[in-house]
Amino acid sequence: MGKVPITIEPMQAQYNGQVGRLLAQAFYGKFQMLTSMNEDDLALFFEQLLEYVRAEPSTQRMVALHQGEVIGSIAIKWRPDHGIKRNKQRLPPWRILSQFGRWNLIKLLIGLYVLDHEPEPYECYIADLAVHSDQRSKGVGKLLLQWAQQAVAMNPALDRLSLHVSGSNPRAKQLYDQLSFQTHSREKRYILHLLFNESRWDYMVQRKGGYLKRP
Repeated sequence: MGKVPITIEPMQAQYNGQVGRLLAQAFYGKFQMLTSMNEDDLALFFEQLLEYVRAEPSTQRMVALHQGEVIGSIAIKWRPDHGIKRNKQRLPPWRILSQFGRWNLIKLLIGLYVLDHEPEPYECYIADLAVHSDQRSKGVGKLLLQWAQQAVAMNPALDRLSLHVSGSNPRAKQLYDQLSFQTHSREKRYILHLLFNESRWDYMVQRKGGYLKRP
């Protein structure tokens, strides 16, 4: 029998729990610098954000599925077209958030705000990419990135795909290099070092058609 294929599908509410745990697993090493929460609590926090925070028209999350299980996830965003209103965001009710502790919550929200990147015109930004630890180095991340490349290629309003990668993650940077991402700039921000103990972040760009069609 052949191998069961991996499929890339749009995010659905039924995957919130699995994706929350996936994000916690992928980013716990960074967020544990901020809070006293364990990985299970962080997974629940991300699950609640996915449940309550509305998706914008200019964002999209996809999941990689294998035998019905989420083994990877990617989120992209771009600047909305002129005249399109952003959704009014709402956080989960305080009765739900209070379980994480007020100080933990404040620090987590600050961390997410600092890590956020506002795309420029014509830019599609990879907000997060996570692969289950048991599935790393098996091509799952590459499949998700190829989906993002195709999304940019199909959208005439976009001309580049971008992301940030920390200097302490050479394996991820090697994958991005293989997929024709180029280091556009290196950022050293004190606030990122203070919050995440990560002072160097590479901003990488892949140009549609190998060049920027617009300045």
